[in-house]
Amino acid sequence: MTLVLQKGRPADTTGRLDKEIRTYDLLDGLGVGYDRVDHAPAMTMEDCKEVDEILESMVCKNLFLCNRQETAFYLLMIPDTKVFHTKDLSAQIGSARLSFAKPEYMEKFLDITPGSVSVLGLMNDKEHQVKLLIDEEVLDSEYFGCHPCINTSSLRMRTADLIEKVLPAMEHDFVKVKL
Repeated sequence: MTLVLQKGRPADTTGRLDKEIRTYDLLDGLGVGYDRVDHAPAMTMEDCKEVDEILESMVCKNLFLCNRQETAFYLLMIPDTKVFHTKDLSAQIGSARLSFAKPEYMEKFLDITPGSVSVLGLMNDKEHQVKLLIDEEVLDSEYFGCHPCINTSSLRMRTADLIEKVLPAMEHDFVKVKL
């Protein structure tokens, strides 16, 4: 399958999930420009390599985390080149014993499944159960890549649009972290 960079939403949304279409509706409604690549399911960062070359943007690892009591939940956006160390992050956000949250919480709060974790899933977090953490290197990049809540497409958008338009529309703020 040859990967092609396309502008905006797919012309034909037949067979696409509602949560993906809702993502395009949100971005289009806010006037946020984005490019899209459709691809085979990308479950790992390794699967994303070819897609990332086409997107030419900051490649983010999106990690869904929680505290030991499973009472606080976090979505962490870090460059794919960085290694996540619990201790470094725990100290910055004042939450000890961070670990990966169970997939059930991911589906419950963000309506996404493992392999599809995306900052855009926060549009489904109406109860504000998930706190967004963004590494400073992601914030410093002009563009970043993410999934439209499904791992068979990837988007490239301006980081400034995420911060200035998308997050306010989703009524979410973020905490800047340094990992």
